[in-house]
Amino acid sequence: MKIAKVVCAAGRTGFYFDDQKAIKAGAQMDGTLYVGEPVTAGFSRIRQAGEAISVMIVLEGGQVGYGDCAAVQYSGAGGRDPLFLADSFIPLIEGEVAKHLVGREVNSFRELAAEIDHMHVDGKRLHTAIRYGVSQAILDVVAKAQGLNMCDVVAKEYGTTVQDVPLHIFSQSGDDRYLNSDKMIMKGSDVLPHGLFNSVSKLGSQGEKLLEYVKWLRQRISEHAPYEGYKPILHIDVYGTIGQVFGNDNYEGIAAYLKTLVEAAKPYDLRIEGPMDSDGREAQMRDLRGLREVVDRLGIPVELVADEWCNTLDDVMYFADNKAGHMIQVKTPDLGSIHNTIEAMLYCEEKGIGAYQGGTCNETDRSAQVCVHCAMATHADQILAKPGMGVDEGYMICYNEMRRILALRKAGIGVYTANGHSAG
Repeated sequence: MKIAKVVCAAGRTGFYFDDQKAIKAGAQMDGTLYVGEPVTAGFSRIRQAGEAISVMIVLEGGQVGYGDCAAVQYSGAGGRDPLFLADSFIPLIEGEVAKHLVGREVNSFRELAAEIDHMHVDGKRLHTAIRYGVSQAILDVVAKAQGLNMCDVVAKEYGTTVQDVPLHIFSQSGDDRYLNSDKMIMKGSDVLPHGLFNSVSKLGSQGEKLLEYVKWLRQRISEHAPYEGYKPILHIDVYGTIGQVFGNDNYEGIAAYLKTLVEAAKPYDLRIEGPMDSDGREAQMRDLRGLREVVDRLGIPVELVADEWCNTLDDVMYFADNKAGHMIQVKTPDLGSIHNTIEAMLYCEEKGIGAYQGGTCNETDRSAQVCVHCAMATHADQILAKPGMGVDEGYMICYNEMRRILALRKAGIGVYTANGHSAG
């Protein structure tokens, strides 16, 4: 079955584009907005509406595969591609990208996705957001052509099995970290709350505000657990601010502070994402590895999660090889084509380091759904509830897609079997 047409539609994401450099420099919030001038190239405001492109690949028989191009909230920061604006890129997708795809047989997701991922136009590689969205549509259209679930296409082409139990879902709070934590507790989120401690003013000049929040969170969970035995993992993203306070290479000092957080979190396990931002891949790897060695030597039961400067498949492999942290966030939009996400997750598993399939609040419902299929086929340790920061919507999208997969596969529908035949 061949591709007949590629159609695009400009869309919105579930959150915003934020100028991280301006925020770290102390930009103040005014309601939902930020006051001041942007610093990162391409931004017209410090916070502006997130944009997406919905890509629809049409088969000769009329079936349509859907995917959404989206970029992370903090575009242009930490070595990432610049701001992604829909009107600037639709002509490119409906032009050069469509020319490459129309007339092609859809018998291999992996092959077509890799071609798009390595495609160059006018000597430049496609924006990561384009590679991300087009590859989603390719996976969907291959699945429809073969009568399989998207996760079963991944399992078939990568020699994996599809998870037969639910994955852990990690909810994110945004700045409303108190009210939104209540929503997470009510829904029984497996991992929470993210917290968005993205400035020293939120963390506290000595980390005291985060410590106070962890104590509150522990008490809140204990008092309002939705069922007996509820024991979520506390996963807090600090965007490098602990390093700002204590020094990026002050491993002993950071470890001592992390120990106070661990004590405050008990009996719940604690993960800290992005303890420092060392302004470069090599420095970030070195500092995360150094801090991990110290906390492990001291027996501090905290898991360090890599995020900043770990953007590509090569980065993930580099951080995993050097054990830079205990877990790596595979930030799906940053890796371009989702076949890179799949390979990154499998590589982490091979190296014995935690594999967290993340992403950004600034995605769409469709990109989140496709990512759930990739996570189910690679046995992710946890997945991010996305898009948005309102908790309920992102959690619902990921939870419901995961349950659909489990129900369809239990009924034998769209399942790839060992002898190469699909069921249903």
